[in-house]
Amino acid sequence: MAQTILIQAPAKLNLALSIGAVNPQGMHPISSWMVTADLFDDLYLETLPPASFSLFATIWHKDALRRSDIDWSISKDLVHRAHGQLEKFVGRELPVKSRLEKRIPVGGGLGGGSSDAAAMLRGLNKLYSLKVSADDLRAIASTLGSDVPFLIDGGSAIIGGIGEKIESLGAPPELHAVFFFPEVPCPTGAVYKQFDTLSNSASSPARLRESKVRSLAMQSSVLPTDPFNDLAEAAGIIAPAMSDDMEEIAQLAQLPIHVCGSGSSLFTLCTDPMHASALAEASSTRLHIPAVAIQTTPLPPMIPNPLHVRQI
Repeated sequence: MAQTILIQAPAKLNLALSIGAVNPQGMHPISSWMVTADLFDDLYLETLPPASFSLFATIWHKDALRRSDIDWSISKDLVHRAHGQLEKFVGRELPVKSRLEKRIPVGGGLGGGSSDAAAMLRGLNKLYSLKVSADDLRAIASTLGSDVPFLIDGGSAIIGGIGEKIESLGAPPELHAVFFFPEVPCPTGAVYKQFDTLSNSASSPARLRESKVRSLAMQSSVLPTDPFNDLAEAAGIIAPAMSDDMEEIAQLAQLPIHVCGSGSSLFTLCTDPMHASALAEASSTRLHIPAVAIQTTPLPPMIPNPLHVRQI
């Protein structure tokens, strides 16, 4: 009999992001304080009979606020790749029907694709009772992208290296915020190239501010002025329209507005859920910039046999 499961894949939020100079392998070491937030993609998995071909579908959830074309090839799809990597690790086929319903914008700096890949690894492990350890799942995740290992466990963590060094801090502190979704392309590769240009023009290499990242993560509270992101200036140069939106939102919110990852999503911290909801509504109606109130969250439990499994 077919078994089904729902895995909610949370957005990630960099509350602090420091970037080091590019290394000989062409990678930038990072130091970041990451937390997971309650903006979720939904991944439904259903087992198929042995020797069946796995099936994959990705659509936008009806609640998605910022949509773009889902036009990447299956070979580049992180959910598909995660499935293949786990099959390779366990040495057997794991036939599934996969339906991904996305709320997290594509290419917005919120780690949606990475979280979806981590959800596939966690979901298959549970669905097929594989008993692959968390360490092994993180090792598999590291072959898929720098954010994927953190999203195996989520919560709150200080991230180092190129994403493979994870110092878990447990459940994230309770923070309320708003994500804003400008309709602006902000390619990650271009942002990093601009970051390198800025670093070189300053006549000194970019330096990791690990102590500042750790200090912020260890504070008893986080103020709206506290988050920082070394990629923000470069992202603003690559996407000047995003900078214009930041100014408009800052005037509306009367709060500092921060870049999520390499952009183009933005965020600000709020005092409570009502403040966040009111600001998100004002941004959407007055500025016509879609926005959603969120709060930090641990990974939610997976849901066996979800009620609307017939949609898969």
